[in-house]
Parts: sequence; structure tokens; C-alpha cells
Amino acid sequence: MELRHVRYFLAIAEEGSFTRAAERLGIAQPPLSQQIKVLEQEAGVRLFRRLSHGVELTPAGRAFRAAVGNVPHEIAEGVRLARKAAAGESGEIRIGFTGTAALSPAVPVCIAQFRNTYPDVEINVTEANSMALAAALIEDRLDVAILRPSNSDPNLLAEEVLTDEPLLAALPATHPLAVSGEIIDLAKLCDDPFILTPRSVGVSLHDAILRACAKSGFTPKSGPAAPHIASILSLVAAGLGVSLVPASIARVDLRGTVFRHLGDTAERVAIALAYRRATTSPVVRNFCSVARKARMDRRFELQAQKE
Repeated sequence: MELRHVRYFLAIAEEGSFTRAAERLGIAQPPLSQQIKVLEQEAGVRLFRRLSHGVELTPAGRAFRAAVGNVPHEIAEGVRLARKAAAGESGEIRIGFTGTAALSPAVPVCIAQFRNTYPDVEINVTEANSMALAAALIEDRLDVAILRPSNSDPNLLAEEVLTDEPLLAALPATHPLAVSGEIIDLAKLCDDPFILTPRSVGVSLHDAILRACAKSGFTPKSGPAAPHIASILSLVAAGLGVSLVPASIARVDLRGTVFRHLGDTAERVAIALAYRRATTSPVVRNFCSVARKARMDRRFELQAQKE
């Protein structure tokens, strides 16, 4: 049974006339009558009774109409939904972000603009460190992530820089340099223990801190290791050492911790958009497009510079 047969049947049932139905459908009456005969043969019943002034449905025809009346609409709706899914305008996306990027414009701007552009896509978010996010992408447990570059296999993951920001010094409020001004010389922290994120948790941030210290002529003394930015700041506030953190972290108001700039030559750390190179998801394609446009948006750049 073909969909056109159902459409023809419904048009005749609504018009009560083969002639008027043929005019409505834009076909000649004889072919229409022939197609209805084919439909009746397939159904094994008569669907219409001819009258002197038109036709009426038989009991079988009324039952058939009740069953198929919504079929054209349902098919049209199915086609519409299928096209939305194919265009990435519906479905689901699993987004991961790292805690050190959460306070940057990258995460809220990208997600908000995607939500505004594609309101019918369900968004699920996960927070983890950059290396865990990269692993989740490779294992297809996430679709995209906003993270610090993970140095993952470029054949598996694409990582596109969205923005970057300078490192700041995080100091205990009791530290002598905490009251020495807004800008400090990093070399003056050479005797302090540094609280660092393990390289296995955040390779790009860890390496950026080591580079910054090396440029200032020293290797940082090892203090307690902390896997999360919150624990780093807590240990700094407790006076167990100092650290270098992305500038956006200065938005955190943690009693006992102060942030100081390192000057115009401060080492910078990137925030990247990551996704599987092998992905074919139109939803992921759309998210990446939105993120790239956000990166080009002047408001995004200005917010990033304020960090």
C-alpha cells in the first residue's frame, strides 16, 4: 500500500466526490478512480459506495478512515523531525569542561550561544580535569570538551584554541609579596614551595608553570600536589605554599588567598575546544561552529582580555 493511495482516499472521503477530489489533487479523475480500485483490491473491501450525487464511505471505509486519518500528518511530522536531527537541530550533546576553564568566558558563552541557537538540543555537562576529559572524548563518553590542551594523539582528537589568558600568582594573604603591589617579580617566589597540579591531571597548565619559573631563572620547589583548582587555592590559603593559576581564577573570592599579576610577559595558558576527529554528529558540528563564532566575537575577546 502506497502513501499516495491513502492521500487519495482521504481526499475523496473529505470531498465526497471523485471529481472534486481529482481537482483538489491536481490529477485526472480516471487515474484517481483506478488507484482507489487498487487500494480496495489490496484491502479486500469496498471503501466507497457510489451515489447519484457523489460517493459515501462504506462501514469498511469509515473504519479505514479512522485508522489512517492522521497518517499523512504523522509522516510529515516524522520527516520534519528527521530533517531537524540530520541538521543537528535536535538530539543530545554531552559537553565536558575543566574546572580551570569554568570561570573563563569560554564555557558560559559557548554553551549559552549554542542553547540560544539550538534550543531543541538537550545539553548534558560534565566537569573533570583536562586529561580525564580527553580520555572521555576518545572513549565516546563525551561529544565535545572545553579544556586546557591535553597533548592527546592528534589523529584521535582535534583541539582548537578558543582563547588564552595569563598566569597569576596565588599567594597566602600573609605572604610578604601579598602587600607589595599588584605586580610582582616571579623570581622572588623562588624559595617558596609551589602547589602544582600533577602533570597527569593537567599537562598544559603544569608545563606552563614550569616554563614561567624557568624564564625567571629557577625551578619551583615542590610543595603539596593538588588535582583540583579548589584544593590548590585552599592549600595556598592555608599557607602551605604558592601557586600560579589562570587569570580567570582570580574571580574566586577565597579568604586567605590573594592574586598578583606577573607583568606583560607572563606565561599564557590556552583554553581549547576538543572533539573526536572521527565524529559524524551534526550536533557536534553545530556546537563547534557556534564555539568558533564565539571566538571571533569581539565581546568574547574583550571578556578574555579582562582576565
